[in-house]
Amino acid sequence: MPEAGQQTAQGTALSENTQRAKHPNGGRATPPYAMTSLKKIDILRVNYLRGPNIWTYRPVIEAWVDIGELEDFPSNTLPGFTDRLTQWLPGLIEHECSPGVRGGFLERLKEGTWAAHILEHVSLELQNLAGMRTGFGKARQTSKTGVYKVAFRTRQEQVGRAALQAGRDVVQAAINNTAFDLAATVAELSEMVDSLCLGPSTAHIVDAATARRIPHLRLTEGNLVQLGYGIAQRRIWTAETDQTSAIAEEIASDKDMTKALLQACGVPVPEGELVRSAEAAWEAAQSVGVPVVVKPYDGNHGRGVSLNLMHQAEVEAAYHLAHRKGGGSVIVEKFIPGDEHRLLVVGKKVVAAARGDVLYVEGDGHSTIDQLAELQINKDPRRGRGEDFPLNVVTPSESAEVILELERVGLSASSVPAQGQRVLIQRNGNVALDVTSLVHPTVAAAAALAARIVGLDIAGVDMVLQDCSQPLHSQRAAVIEVNASPGLLSHIKPANGEGQAVGTAIMAHLFAPKMDGRIPVVGITGTHNTGRIARLVAWLVHISGKHVGLACSEGLYLDGRRVDARDSTNWEAGQRILINRSVQAAVFENPSTTILGQGLAYDKCDVGVVTDVSWLPALNDFDILDAEQTYKVARTQVDVVLPSGTAVLNAADPQALELADLCDGKVIFYGMSADHATLVQHRAAGERVVYLHNATIVLAQGATEISLLPLSSLKPAKAAQPEMVMAAVAAAWALHIAPELIGAGLRTFESNPQKTPY
Repeated sequence: MPEAGQQTAQGTALSENTQRAKHPNGGRATPPYAMTSLKKIDILRVNYLRGPNIWTYRPVIEAWVDIGELEDFPSNTLPGFTDRLTQWLPGLIEHECSPGVRGGFLERLKEGTWAAHILEHVSLELQNLAGMRTGFGKARQTSKTGVYKVAFRTRQEQVGRAALQAGRDVVQAAINNTAFDLAATVAELSEMVDSLCLGPSTAHIVDAATARRIPHLRLTEGNLVQLGYGIAQRRIWTAETDQTSAIAEEIASDKDMTKALLQACGVPVPEGELVRSAEAAWEAAQSVGVPVVVKPYDGNHGRGVSLNLMHQAEVEAAYHLAHRKGGGSVIVEKFIPGDEHRLLVVGKKVVAAARGDVLYVEGDGHSTIDQLAELQINKDPRRGRGEDFPLNVVTPSESAEVILELERVGLSASSVPAQGQRVLIQRNGNVALDVTSLVHPTVAAAAALAARIVGLDIAGVDMVLQDCSQPLHSQRAAVIEVNASPGLLSHIKPANGEGQAVGTAIMAHLFAPKMDGRIPVVGITGTHNTGRIARLVAWLVHISGKHVGLACSEGLYLDGRRVDARDSTNWEAGQRILINRSVQAAVFENPSTTILGQGLAYDKCDVGVVTDVSWLPALNDFDILDAEQTYKVARTQVDVVLPSGTAVLNAADPQALELADLCDGKVIFYGMSADHATLVQHRAAGERVVYLHNATIVLAQGATEISLLPLSSLKPAKAAQPEMVMAAVAAAWALHIAPELIGAGLRTFESNPQKTPY
């Protein structure tokens, strides 16, 4: 199973070799007749595989498409097709495809490839253009001529489905030389990405989790994400974590209380007062001494903040702006000269810092200030209206803060400054210049202390500093705000230099160095009593002292208690287990139909059990028609075994034996006889095996043998199915459960779910 992100076409190459047999010139021959009608691609069905599957470890869209008469028209036989397609989608040159080099896919187009393969790449490229980077895809021919399975990576189901439909339309338009509005299509997909996908800050944190091999589950359509499974999980909501105190958030939103707490603990803050009228604002300004700052009592992102105010009219106008933006009381405080800085505190230390920049426009003698802002400020590629941009678009006529600033010098957004005249547009709100490496330890210590005083585990501490590289006591400086759920984008994508590894810092805060958020997970696939094996494994793990979640064909269980009697071999049931904070270990039964139709509920497992590789009629619905194809389904369970994990394989099944070479971890074979050649060889290598000897289950590693339990001591139902019992025993042994406990569990397990002890 290839990793997601690798652009491969192994399946496509196989299908095309089949196709080229129809064309004596290797698929490059001119078809015996000319095209006389519009060519169509029909999408027969679409499935979203949300977990590891036969294609890859990551979620994919799997579509069954019928290319119809295009089966006889590879790309090199379609006049002008390649030129039209690459003109619309020049980014296709980056697709390596099976040649494994830049431009590899374009080579395939010129040589001759089929519409299904082209659809795969176009669907990927449309997602890339929409801002959702993906790279993995495959296309394989089914048993029906002209019908293909097309699979491609997507990070969000609805976006992936829409990209598929749009991709079909693009390919058809390029084939038939008809018009297509690509810009409108990409714009629609981009809107979907913005509204449906994780925000850039959350996605950055999730990427950092993935880099540490910590699994994640998206819990809502928003940015609430679970990192890890069961009892080992943590949760984030962008820059908030499950350690973020609600009390601390309330304190941070109360700027007057925050300042009082900071001042009491020795953190420098500007002198100020809370006021409730314009007149009181001017009185406070006179009391603390001009120049002053006027800002909302409960505001954020610099909205309603006015700086360096000297006169009564300015202060009163600023009061009304702040009151309107904050909807309540207003703070008047002493203006501290210097630059605004945002220091990001994670845990107990500063992990990133950014400095603000004052915005000006320079007059040209004929453009308005609005026009100058568009030409001189908004052309900066770092500015935009979406979450992906570290800086906002500035339109003076639409910003009350800018309008007030302009009015102070007798201008408006429609004024036309003289040639060379510099006009101040914005004093704050442009914190995007990375200065992390420059921050003096005393400055960082003050910021970290401010976050701890408020009680936030992740905080954005706003400070005014003349020079962040100098000691705090050597300059006029103050903490002006402590913000909960701080914006991360200015640190991840600063206006200068490389971004800071904010996500990595948050992972280090949430998980100790050797923690990966995982609990023991066991997955079982095959057709031989897999539901009963799953229940027996769960019971053996439970009596070892762990709270166990189980999802199998016999129901959903917590410890020995069945909480749902319905068949729970589905992705949703698996998620119910993994999000449960009380679960310390999880066991899943995974029929082939679940792997093919939904994907596994987990990304990796500690133990993967394969009882057999047997074809069933139900697999016809997935165009899996024989044992060879079934093998590719069963291997999914072994592909996801962790390097520290174990595959448990039935030595009596030849195809199950072949899976051993695919396992990244160890292997335990089980069989009816110690004399089985595979068991003998595996044991001679010092590895573990489980077998029957004189009607007793034996665990052996190298020359060491442990006689576990005579079958005669088990209840008849279990004694009559020794292979089932051995599979469960081997799985428990792989989890390092002591043989004595395994024996006790076998004696106490009750096959009837209604009688299982709780």
